[in-house]
Amino acid sequence: MRLQLAKWGNSLAVRLPVECVRATGLRQGDSVDAEITSAGSITLTPAKAFDKALFLQRMRKLRQGMPMTESVVDQMRREARY
Repeated sequence: MRLQLAKWGNSLAVRLPVECVRATGLRQGDSVDAEITSAGSITLTPAKAFDKALFLQRMRKLRQGMPMTESVVDQMRREARY
């Protein structure tokens, strides 16, 4: 689908056709994340609200895979030769 850029203040804007908006579930005032690929393409993705509980759950899961070891500073002090 080809869209046209229009001037909006000091910026350029693209109007999203209603089919795109309905398919993604976007509404007026929603945010989207824009990503520019190495090939020069622009990808718009509906932004998800930050979910603190989900974030903490993921961090706990990652933490389980990281064993507690001696700190680097403690290791350097132990191996230091004065």
